[in-house]
Amino acid sequence: MIRRLLASALGAALLVPAAAIAQDGFAGQLAARQGQFDILALNIGVLGGMARGNTPYDAAMAQQAADNIVAVSRIAQTFNWPEGSDNMSIEGTRALPAIWDNLDDVVAKWAALGTAAEGLAAVAGTGQEALGPALGAVGGTCQACHEAYRAPEN
Repeated sequence: MIRRLLASALGAALLVPAAAIAQDGFAGQLAARQGQFDILALNIGVLGGMARGNTPYDAAMAQQAADNIVAVSRIAQTFNWPEGSDNMSIEGTRALPAIWDNLDDVVAKWAALGTAAEGLAAVAGTGQEALGPALGAVGGTCQACHEAYRAPEN
């Protein structure tokens, strides 16, 4: 069920940006990149709840959530980050202009997320005790990019 929903959402996200880009400049790309972060947050939240013991550990669900994180981490990022789609140029984003001065670093940080996500997926279905350290590695990659390239919330 979750995989079908994710596949449908990703399929729709792939169709919508092309039309939106033609009509609204960066709107489609901005929606796509924010959508990928929403998917990451949902799945990290599921795993975090299990790791902390706030929700019962479910090996199948943990594996699905980890696999979803891996899938999102494989989305090529340069398309979703056109120059001029930063928080100083358009509303609705916290992306700092420094991203475009250091796009290779952003892409490298995204690759580090993928590596950490693969490590998480390798252990997610093996038990609750494995989630915390592996999820911490994923969170560390997120934090590294956010500290350098994302404006704080207002």
